Amino acid sequence: MSLQHLLPPDGVKELLTEWPDKPQVYVRGNTGVDGITADWLWEHIRLGCVPPEEVRALKGDVPAVTAHAFSTHGRLDGDRLRSLYERGYTIRLGNLQRCMAVFGRISRGIQAETGYSNYVHAFMTAPGQQGLRHHWDQQMAVIVQLEGVKRWELWAPVVDAPMRTVNQSYAVWRPEWVDDWERRGPDQVVMLEPGQSLLLPRGWIHNPWVPADGEDSTHLTFAIRERTPYWLAEQLLGEAIKDPELRRVIRPGDLLGPDLPGRLDDVRQRLLDHLGRVDVAALAGQVSQNALTDLEYTT
Repeated sequence: MSLQHLLPPDGVKELLTEWPDKPQVYVRGNTGVDGITADWLWEHIRLGCVPPEEVRALKGDVPAVTAHAFSTHGRLDGDRLRSLYERGYTIRLGNLQRCMAVFGRISRGIQAETGYSNYVHAFMTAPGQQGLRHHWDQQMAVIVQLEGVKRWELWAPVVDAPMRTVNQSYAVWRPEWVDDWERRGPDQVVMLEPGQSLLLPRGWIHNPWVPADGEDSTHLTFAIRERTPYWLAEQLLGEAIKDPELRRVIRPGDLLGPDLPGRLDDVRQRLLDHLGRVDVAALAGQVSQNALTDLEYTT
């Protein structure tokens, strides 16, 4: 079971049966991911095995440094990236399930166990430094601490059920929120150590950093994209493309003229008719298969 690389058995059970809506810390012990170190990741960087476009150098409120600053002839330049790290930047290696077999196997295994697509990022941060500041994510995250200690300051969500592009932190951000959070202090503080994992539900604000008197921190973030009723709605509507009337051309005049409300109403009724004919029992098998095979969101 791939989730057991991230969580102990009780954590796996709680995730699969309860899907917690509050942060949880688990002692996972030594699992298949604990042989992964910063040195191991830097070796992949040195050999150019990570696509430059998946790498970011992050430092608090400073704009992220992207691929052009640390790639040469389209390949990752380890020396230039190491220089940024030594200047206090956190190095984020993104979507490792696409370029490293060990993560690809775990990612596919998680999807087989949950029906949820997912991805994994690695973060390396030096003592006294910080990559990303206050923000929240659009999906459940499992933070797997590998080396060093990272301090996670956590606040309860200020938006409801962020998903895809809805309620993204940068899009609905209010500057006064940070002042308020800092004034009243975190709702929870986690000093995440090697051998521990933090279950971080979507929407929870987090402000992670490495203590100045600590060691270099390395952690993995497994982001698990929950399926939702909206996703099921997309599955129900997917077969509608087989209706020839829904494949007809809509003329520009209909899109831009006064008849558009009428056309929308016609299509709405056509969709309602389609939904009334759907055999949900027959569709369920295909939906389950889609949950196991769709690697990304469809919209």
